[in-house]
Amino acid sequence: MPLLTVTLRKGHTGAFKTDLLDAIHATLVAAGVPATDRFQRVIELDPVDFRFDPSYPDLPTARTEAFLLIEILWSVGRSVKVKRKFLGELMQALRPLGVDPEQVMVCFIETQWENWSFAGGRQLHA
Repeated sequence: MPLLTVTLRKGHTGAFKTDLLDAIHATLVAAGVPATDRFQRVIELDPVDFRFDPSYPDLPTARTEAFLLIEILWSVGRSVKVKRKFLGELMQALRPLGVDPEQVMVCFIETQWENWSFAGGRQLHA
């Protein structure tokens, strides 16, 4: 049950954003997310509204305007092993899109199952 948010600087094409979301979703599905569980958003910001440190924490190359912030809000329960595998597969999936993995930050945000209501105020897992 992930809610995917990709934040990037303005200027990307619709085709790039579609390919990006498709690649991330395919990687989520490979990690066990149902194929129909697709809730995604892209937030495009001007440079003044999307600020990031170019080198934290001691990166070998500086972040550029191509930097992507990927936030995955999902239910608790996935192991570090599953997350590491997901990250490796995601970086491989992004390469064909011309995305440098060193320009990608991923943040997993975990919430309890009872914190989801998909419609009508119903909690499926409470």
